[in-house]
Amino acid sequence: MEKVTLGKTSLDVTRLGFGAANVGYLGVERDKVERIVNTLLDAGVNLIDTAECYPGSEELLGHSVAHRRDEFVLMTKAGHRTDELVGDAWSPELITQSVDQSLRRLRTNSLDIVLLHSCSLQVLEQGDALGALVKARDAGKARFIGYSGDNEAAAYAAGLDDVDVIEMSVNIVDQHNIDTVLPLCQQRELGVVAKRPLANACWKELSLQPGMYSQYAEVYTQRLAAMGLKPEDLGFQGHAEIEWPEIALRFTVSHAGIHSAIVGTTSLTNARANLAALAKGPLADDVVQQIRAAFASAQQEVGQAWPGQT
Repeated sequence: MEKVTLGKTSLDVTRLGFGAANVGYLGVERDKVERIVNTLLDAGVNLIDTAECYPGSEELLGHSVAHRRDEFVLMTKAGHRTDELVGDAWSPELITQSVDQSLRRLRTNSLDIVLLHSCSLQVLEQGDALGALVKARDAGKARFIGYSGDNEAAAYAAGLDDVDVIEMSVNIVDQHNIDTVLPLCQQRELGVVAKRPLANACWKELSLQPGMYSQYAEVYTQRLAAMGLKPEDLGFQGHAEIEWPEIALRFTVSHAGIHSAIVGTTSLTNARANLAALAKGPLADDVVQQIRAAFASAQQEVGQAWPGQT
């Protein structure tokens, strides 16, 4: 699988990464997680993303792939208040504990990347939260640090000297950050990881969306309907349930400056389909522009901007 250097970091990452939120929130069995993650590693995928607040996710990864630690780039997130941590959300005390807890759960001596997990612009401006990650980095607990989030907060974070990596929403129905955050990241040569590249499968019936993800899927489903696009409009022929995931994933990685897209699959079949889709490379420029134009036109039609979903 193709690898690119993650911005100005020294880390080479694959264009497809594994997002481990779903395996935590959906309570996927440990054996199944082990099969999925090891299959992806065997196929060459080398970026794994998790977070302190994804229930059981870090522990599952620690069990499943700690023995292969030198084969992948490990990224986690910190800042949310959980039962295991003492202190207020985003406080230096809590973030310091969170990093140490992640090291234990993931069974590693060092994290490759730690991100502030979608805190507000105000928290970023105060500086204490990022300062805690700077101390963790300087202590050797993390190699690089950054921010996971969207819109104004992500744009602000992209301008901070200590930020190396930005993780933000980019997909066929979530394009705000392409225009407002991505150019800033490119100017500073930041590593950029796209979350939600499959747009929460917004082409499916909304009733099929599980748990907490239904709130994102509802917005995305409305946006896709307003855009009025079908796969055949983009030169694809066949079954929409098969074509939309490929279109969505290839659209996300078609943008210069986006280094990897993390997909939180819980299915080996879907994992292999994602690998096959990315092997085809970016979409043609005219297809990308058609999707971009449909997004812009739909925003204008509904009379409001569509921000990135944090």
